[in-house]
Amino acid sequence: MPSYRSLFRTPEFTPLFLAASAQTAAQTMGGLALGTLVYRATGSPLLSALSMFGPALAQVVGATFLLSGSDRLPPRTALSAIAATFAVGTAFQAVPGLPPGVLLAVVLLLGLVAALGGGVRWGLLNEILTKDGYLPGRSLFNILNGLTQTVGFAAGGLLLATISPRVCLLIAAALYLTAALTLRLGLTARPPRTTGRPSVAATWHTNAVLWSSRPRRLTYLGLWLPNGLVVGCESLYVSYAPGAAGTLFACGAVGMLAGDVTVGRLLPPAVRAHLATPLLLLLAVPYLAFAAHPPLAVSLLCVTVASVGFGASLVQQERLMSLTPDALSGHALGLHSAGMLTMQGVSAAVAGSLAQVTSPATGMTVMAGASVAVTLALALAGRAPARNTAVRVDAEA
Repeated sequence: MPSYRSLFRTPEFTPLFLAASAQTAAQTMGGLALGTLVYRATGSPLLSALSMFGPALAQVVGATFLLSGSDRLPPRTALSAIAATFAVGTAFQAVPGLPPGVLLAVVLLLGLVAALGGGVRWGLLNEILTKDGYLPGRSLFNILNGLTQTVGFAAGGLLLATISPRVCLLIAAALYLTAALTLRLGLTARPPRTTGRPSVAATWHTNAVLWSSRPRRLTYLGLWLPNGLVVGCESLYVSYAPGAAGTLFACGAVGMLAGDVTVGRLLPPAVRAHLATPLLLLLAVPYLAFAAHPPLAVSLLCVTVASVGFGASLVQQERLMSLTPDALSGHALGLHSAGMLTMQGVSAAVAGSLAQVTSPATGMTVMAGASVAVTLALALAGRAPARNTAVRVDAEA
């Protein structure tokens, strides 16, 4: 397996990595600023959660209508245009006097655009790295995500204590613009991976092909549901502890970093392959402690330990790639990303609704319990014999 250092000697990996870093920083700072802005204006846990995680709700629309573009658009053009769109949309959210409804509409529109971005980015990563390089490459991106989220949420929390949320949104917009320029200048003008024009029909056909295999279906559900339900817990940080939300998010990012390093670099493949279910259970069980309304220090510890379980996604993505033809890799990874983010958005809405009628702590507990139940059900389904689990590569390619 290639080392992390050797990945940076691969052409195009470094600009893709740096652009992703800038986009993650923009997303964390901008999301925290927008969630805080909406919560201060409305006092609503539901609207605050939707403002931070609402883009994920639009992912299902993108996965339904736009995802065929993941393999049918030039990667450099698509990625730089998506980053530029986010720069414009985030800057618009900073305009004073916009009602919460307009802010949420912009959030959903950006989420629609983001549905395409995941497939293009991860398909390109799968293309520029060798077969044995994808897992350490994705692990390194996840580590980057954890580090950048830690810094982004911590910096965002500090900035929100001294400047307005709208200024933080403008800083996030500048980071998105930096990412767009990095992608445009640093990537090679590659042709699309698959011939044909992006279309709704092509998207639906490939989605159906990917979904037709039972092993892939179970893998997708494992990637989407337990993870998404736990993100519903995270969406309540602002309403649970308004003064410490940035710290809670930062602790979650630290835990996610630890999980990605452990799974991506320290564990041998034979061990890693059996850890998806234990890691998914670890992801949810610590949140059950919120039923007792623990002190902040205990809450921070629970969040940190739980987030180690996000390393399960690396195990599941490795399995997904082993079950998918190369020509469909971008679309398959885009469907994973879109489905996961959609579930995160749905979970944020459900968790916010629960918190609205009960309390944020109750909402977290219910979502964590649901994640545990789903993980156990999927583990049992994976052990059950299937009538036909063969992967028909000839029909899918």
